[in-house]
Amino acid sequence: MTSDSSDPKRDLLRHALATLAYRAEKTVRGVPPGFESFEIGTRPRTPGKILAHLGDLLDWAFTQAQGRQVWRDSAPLPWSEETARFFEALRLLDERLASPEPLAVPPEKLFQGPIADAFTHVGQLAMLRRMAGSPILGENYFRAQIEAGRVGSEQPPPKAPFR
Repeated sequence: MTSDSSDPKRDLLRHALATLAYRAEKTVRGVPPGFESFEIGTRPRTPGKILAHLGDLLDWAFTQAQGRQVWRDSAPLPWSEETARFFEALRLLDERLASPEPLAVPPEKLFQGPIADAFTHVGQLAMLRRMAGSPILGENYFRAQIEAGRVGSEQPPPKAPFR
């Protein structure tokens, strides 16, 4: 989806969402059985709880863009359902950013809060995958085919994977 806005900040924010989708798809795809319950200590979030939190962050960003502040702490769904919820929340937020409707908050605030936090949590999932014995393949992300509006689970293969 191309942006109907001429706001470069919104356009950059949409590219950030596409980057989040690209990186998250690599991280949530092909997880080993039981990964959603993997624990490394006594109190950290499990991967399933982190993925649920990611969906909550994007839902929150969507409500902020509309001028509301709705937060919820969702109980994790099964991995495939939670993954679908994450990508659906990304799609809804991207559509909102692409629309001509004004945002109720500055784009910078959406980035510095929920979106930057989402990148942090995708990194946590990648680290937990490595610790669980199922690392993702690294790549040169500068060369990745990332386009604003491509925020679903269907992402192109890596252009320059590290082997």
